[in-house]
Amino acid sequence: MENLDHYYKTNQALWDQKTPVHMTSDFYDVPSFKAGNTSLMPTELAELGDVAGKKLLHLQCHFGMDTLSWARLGAEVTGVDLSPKAITVAKELGEELGIPARFIQANIFDLPNQLDEQFDVIFTSYGVLCWLHDLDAWGSLIERYLKPGGTFYIVEFHPASMMFEFDTGNLNVEYGYFKSDKPFEEVVEGTYAEMDSSIKHKEYFWNHSMSSVVNTLIKHGFSIDFLNEFPFSHYGCFPNMEKEDDKHWYMQGFKNLVPLMFSIKAKKL
Repeated sequence: MENLDHYYKTNQALWDQKTPVHMTSDFYDVPSFKAGNTSLMPTELAELGDVAGKKLLHLQCHFGMDTLSWARLGAEVTGVDLSPKAITVAKELGEELGIPARFIQANIFDLPNQLDEQFDVIFTSYGVLCWLHDLDAWGSLIERYLKPGGTFYIVEFHPASMMFEFDTGNLNVEYGYFKSDKPFEEVVEGTYAEMDSSIKHKEYFWNHSMSSVVNTLIKHGFSIDFLNEFPFSHYGCFPNMEKEDDKHWYMQGFKNLVPLMFSIKAKKL
């Protein structure tokens, strides 16, 4: 537990640093969001569907733009994130825009200490699983907070894409596909939103195979509606990406050859 505390505290400090940089980045485009545009991508909008009137729990919500976007579509939203700075910004953003929302600062595995209710929908997206050490505990958490018959939806970067060292453009394998006991450790310079940022900080992360994600949900009482895999990313957040349009990015030289995203929609039995 001591090492886990160290890993999560280190990552929390990293995301506290990232948040103010992300708030002013073109990547997040906060002014456009404030003007009324959604931060949600076509995939989750089409696949999750109507959320109006539903209680929605957003796990690992960063500074809340997606959470607030679901609220604009009529959901009663609760967002949770590890970073105190991100949650502070999320609350301020919701208050500024007059969007009803609840935000909770917590490691999601500690959430039962602060929240005791169930939801119609649990949503999580884009760069979330790699920060979690234990998918079984993650599955237990989703099972606990989702109502019977409720919907769990994840859209995420494909674990196969997380194996590669992107800087060379040659897809050299640098990270294992399957989870190891110890996390990967790296020193980060910049962020995916601002690669020229002065941020330099250590981070810890884990890779999780596709089968481990699916089998975790099955183990915890979920029926899988679908599993989709995509050869594109909605974000140009890695080096050596080529842009087809604002919503479709591919690995340069490997278009339609490498899975970059996946999505799963599941029901609690």
